[in-house]
Amino acid sequence: MNILILGAGGREHALAWKLKQSPKVDKVFIAPGNGGTDEVGTNLDIGVNDFAAIKTALIANQIALLVIGPEEPLVKGLVDALEQESHLNDLMIIGPGKEGAQLEGSKDFAKQFMIRHNIPTAKAEVFHEGNIEEGYKFLETLKPPYVLKADGLAAGKGVLITEDINEAKQNLQELIIGKQFGEASATVLIEEFLNGIELSVFILTDGENYQVLPEAKDYKRIGEGDTGPNTGGMGAVSPVIFADRIFMEKVEEKVIQPTVAGLKKDKIPYKGFVFIGLMNVENEPYVIEYNVRMGDPETEVVLPRVKSDLFELLESTAKGDLANAKIEIEPFTASTIVLVSEGYPGKYEKGKRIKTGKAFKGVIPFHAGTKRQSDEVVTNGGRVMAITGLGKNLGEAVNKSYEVIKSIEWEGMTFRKDIGSDLVRLGQ
Repeated sequence: MNILILGAGGREHALAWKLKQSPKVDKVFIAPGNGGTDEVGTNLDIGVNDFAAIKTALIANQIALLVIGPEEPLVKGLVDALEQESHLNDLMIIGPGKEGAQLEGSKDFAKQFMIRHNIPTAKAEVFHEGNIEEGYKFLETLKPPYVLKADGLAAGKGVLITEDINEAKQNLQELIIGKQFGEASATVLIEEFLNGIELSVFILTDGENYQVLPEAKDYKRIGEGDTGPNTGGMGAVSPVIFADRIFMEKVEEKVIQPTVAGLKKDKIPYKGFVFIGLMNVENEPYVIEYNVRMGDPETEVVLPRVKSDLFELLESTAKGDLANAKIEIEPFTASTIVLVSEGYPGKYEKGKRIKTGKAFKGVIPFHAGTKRQSDEVVTNGGRVMAITGLGKNLGEAVNKSYEVIKSIEWEGMTFRKDIGSDLVRLGQ
């Protein structure tokens, strides 16, 4: 069967890499892909929001399975548009329709969903230009830190946290009045701060049943010690030491099961991934957010730990047969270190020539913001590569990642040197 993966990041490279391993897969296409995805498939010069071109490519390349990597085309209704095409009735799609995608597309929608289905989450209030003064007063009723979340999509950068009340009020003004993230921050959630350790849990669901994928912990801040502004992600590790059997049983009972049941009760069709951002607060799970696709760079540590045939899992999901599927997980640890362009997450330059060394056993380099230019690979984004190391424990996995990074360079390359160090201290 032929597969089309939409997207251009490290997540899509990891999906293509994993799906290519299935004996049931003939050809893998990636649209638009990057400078690394063409090593495991065929790149198509199509934007993820170009619905007309996507439809044409599906037919021209006899695509049997479409995997939608990023959130934006899901929120904009790509699945709904494809389902209206009678000649695509046999197409299997991984990703929810527009309504289901609101779990990520609107923080307010997601919060109301959680409240409605008794899913543990932080208390929050919603504010906009019409009641921003009430927002200032609400901040004064809270204890620091103050958490502000843009309601819409903000490329993983729409959460602002500060200890200072005046800075929090300034943040609220810049989000709503200053339109810091455009229409995405026209509405803002002010949320109670949860004091705990963050992790991400991933499931596949066909709307009735689910399978749990390996959990992961990612590192959002640009600076070491989790300092500086949020990014799309500077690294990730899997498994996570504090997500033990007892905690994960709580996650399944209190979060995963009511999430899937809630979608069914609300009559929201859903076939695809659900990314559940959690906070472990004194060994109790609280949901911070939902994403309606796999995370990046979490995918780069989750998929290498999935021993099962990913295509078979996705096929079962699309066909509503996930109850009969089985998922096997590798026991080893995976870590990934994200290499970024100088200046990211602010302004940065593209087109820097990337020099890479020889292949290293137990390390998988996933490309993100790269492209091929003649016979060279150059930078083409803020997050450029994710270097995934595999080891018997976290220390070995991280060391492998950093060892390979020594052989990669381009002008202005930067990365965090402390990914996983907090978990190493905990004894993982």
